[in-house]
Amino acid sequence: MANIKRRASVRIRPHEAGLKLLDFLTDRFTYKNRNQWQKSIVAGSLRVNRKATISDRILECDDTVEYRPPEQPEPSIDQDFTILYEDEDLLAINKSGNLPCHPSGRYFTRTLWYLLKNTKNLDYMGMINRLDRETSGIVLIAKNKEAARCCRQQFERRTVQKHYSVLVEGPFPKEPIHARGMLELSAESEIRKKYKFSPIPSDEENTAAGKFCETIFKNQDRFKEISLISAVLITGRTHQIRATLNSLGYPVVGDKLYGVDETIYLRFISDQLTDKDSRRLRIPRQALHAAMLRLEHPTRNTPMTFEAPMPSDMLKLMENDRSNATSSASQVDKQWR
Repeated sequence: MANIKRRASVRIRPHEAGLKLLDFLTDRFTYKNRNQWQKSIVAGSLRVNRKATISDRILECDDTVEYRPPEQPEPSIDQDFTILYEDEDLLAINKSGNLPCHPSGRYFTRTLWYLLKNTKNLDYMGMINRLDRETSGIVLIAKNKEAARCCRQQFERRTVQKHYSVLVEGPFPKEPIHARGMLELSAESEIRKKYKFSPIPSDEENTAAGKFCETIFKNQDRFKEISLISAVLITGRTHQIRATLNSLGYPVVGDKLYGVDETIYLRFISDQLTDKDSRRLRIPRQALHAAMLRLEHPTRNTPMTFEAPMPSDMLKLMENDRSNATSSASQVDKQWR
């Protein structure tokens, strides 16, 4: 593991003036809870205007709050990625299921962004879509600002086609499921960033500002204990596929957060996963793969389709459950054409 040393700073905005430092950190940076931020302040990891501070410090407008996290090992990753397509405007990548797209949290140098930055001589690199670290498949990168603008406009207009291959727990219904509803933070969960999906009538989209999501799920194959399905994204919300499938009763195989037991996620973030947890997960990462992406080329105005074949770990999982899984997966790879 590589050691990483970083600093992050933020300037206090007018509406944040008057808050205590601890309240500000807890409300704005929710990846740590209140007790964790308190410990960081006591440990001297926080500065206000470059000076040591206390949790009750009253912040003023334009104060600079700096976070100096302790050096920590950067976790190992699977650096495997392949270039599916490249021209003067676009770069399409097929990434592995253990590779963060962008620096965040404990990851910085071991990210797709950093790897590309050091292997490709790009003046500009804008990631149009980002996948979770544990999601494999297609990542589209714009090589200039105009290409990025055109591609992002297509995502905003919902004209981009996005298809995923997913392995889920249990026998998925033969009939397609058209899931339309709301994604909201789950009040029942111990985990602050976990969402739940609630169906809504088809005429209520306009009342679901910013949280409406829509996905079409289709059964592709059934195995002994799991099913292979396709997921077609109509919208593109955070955790949309995983949260929706969990709420429908078909959690993604290997999903620590939205899977068979959320306490697995709590043990995972504490580096306390057990052998029993690994057996229940079936696979070290969530079995979610961005298989196809279709959009209009930003400068040529021609349709472009990118496809990423089923990854080996998902193939192996299917093969272990049924002998003809390989042929089934081949059919899925062809279905987007």
